[in-house]
Formats: sequence, C-alpha cells, structure tokens
Amino acid sequence: MPGITIRKAEGADARRLAEIAYRAWENGIFPLLTARPGLRDAERYRLSQVVAETLSRIIVAEVDGIVVGWCSRAARRAYIPYLFVTPELQRNGIGSMLLRRMESMLELGGAERVYLETPADNVPAVQFYEKQGYRILALRPDGRGMPQPFMSVHLEKRLMPFDGDIGHED
Repeated sequence: MPGITIRKAEGADARRLAEIAYRAWENGIFPLLTARPGLRDAERYRLSQVVAETLSRIIVAEVDGIVVGWCSRAARRAYIPYLFVTPELQRNGIGSMLLRRMESMLELGGAERVYLETPADNVPAVQFYEKQGYRILALRPDGRGMPQPFMSVHLEKRLMPFDGDIGHED
C-alpha cells in the first residue's frame, strides 16, 4: 500500500488512536466474548486510558497523512502489548510494518527476544503473528479478571540485536 509512513505518536493523536483500538477490538475481540451490559463502554474507556498512559511508547502508521494503525511497547521490557489497525485497512501490510519497526526499535535497545499475546480464539491474529515469525510459547487464561476469562496465546520471536556502537556523525 503506497503512502504509508511510520512515526512516533503525538498528543494530538490520542483520540484517533483510542478510536482505532476500539474499532479493532469491536471487530476482532468483541465477537469472541459473552456480551454483558456496559462491556463496550468499559472497553472504550480502558483503551482511552491505555493510549493516555503509553503515548510515549507508541508508534503510528499513517496513510496519506491519516493515522490508520498503532503499536506500543511495554516500559523496560521487550513486550508488545498492543497492535491495532483500523478494520477497513487490515490485511494491507500496515500491521506488519508497525510490528517490524517496533521489533527494530527493541533490537536497537539490545532485546534478544520479543513477546506478545493475543486471545487464542482470535485465529486471524494468531496466524498473523506466526506469519511474522512468532512461535507459540504457552496458552493461559487471560489475566484481566473477567467473569468468563478467555485463553490467551503467548508468543515469542527471536531478534538479532545490534551489538556495537551506533556512532555519531560529526
């Protein structure tokens, strides 16, 4: 897909990032859950909080200047907790580009492996990560204390960290 750029997230992106996350959740995760009153509103709020709390660790993908996806990393560890692409543009390489860029950032920081997880019932996501070189490590109940927890697939990918001086141009 032409015209894709990846950059660090900015404060002005926050509302758009939360909306992309919610729409991707609604499209991919919500159908796997047992509906209960307030679930949608609670998830919309939770995702807004996630964006606000992790904005400095988020990269975004833009198509022709419009933010269409984002990826975040955890603080102080090689873990990718969130990767979202607006549903209409999924399967166009945007998620792969975001993931590769985040992996490169983690490699430059010395990470030898990167970890992530996704709901086991979200088969397209599991297949996507496997196609990106991740392997399944474990299957565990989701740890968010939901009334009916679903199983979460924990995945890992080996990286090739940069070992040397990046150097500075004078």
